[in-house]
Amino acid sequence: MKEFRPAKKRVEVSVGESVRLVRELQELSQSQLSELTGIPQSTISAIENGRVNLGVERAKVLALALKCHPAVLVFPGWETAEERAA
Repeated sequence: MKEFRPAKKRVEVSVGESVRLVRELQELSQSQLSELTGIPQSTISAIENGRVNLGVERAKVLALALKCHPAVLVFPGWETAEERAA
């Protein structure tokens, strides 16, 4: 068996971009996501465009609606050094 070689990172993704990407993968419009979460569509737009911080509580609500872990939305570019990882 060959040694595992991690894939190279291709693009940097912001918090807002991660929300948009996951929403689009779920084939939801901002309006539909707003209905599912109770978060105004204008706020979702502002989050996706980096004008409003996501915040932990909104991340939890969005993650439930988008069927993903909140960390996917909050920490899209998180990396740890292998020697420091537990």
